[in-house]
Amino acid sequence: MQFQRIDFLSLKYYQSLSLRYEILRKPLKLHFTLDDLIPDQHSFHLVGIDHNNVVACLVLSEITTKELKMRQVAVKELLQGKGIGKKIVAFAEKEAKKIGCTSFILNARKSAVPFYLSMGYQLEGEEFLEVGIPHIKMKKDI
Repeated sequence: MQFQRIDFLSLKYYQSLSLRYEILRKPLKLHFTLDDLIPDQHSFHLVGIDHNNVVACLVLSEITTKELKMRQVAVKELLQGKGIGKKIVAFAEKEAKKIGCTSFILNARKSAVPFYLSMGYQLEGEEFLEVGIPHIKMKKDI
């Protein structure tokens, strides 16, 4: 498994977009709109590649020069539960430190809260609905 940063609109970007759709959107019967993808233009895209295929991805969007928002974290369904999610998040934290980032925030699906807690993220506030399902804001100083 190789982790790397990819360019917006590259072939790997489109593979990651497909993975994001399959894992995060399709189960909710949601599709990406052009407005949904506007933030992608100014974001960092990180992927996990296995046998030249994107099997994990996440997006980092700048909030301030020191704080990034992690979003759209996805791992191919057949590979979930094998530690790949933790590896790509750790890779993202390492890459973010290189550019001077000191903290991450994210809106975790309620079902993913234990995953992020296990990686040192802390709850920030109350549960809320996003894309029709419960989420909780989380934060970690890196």
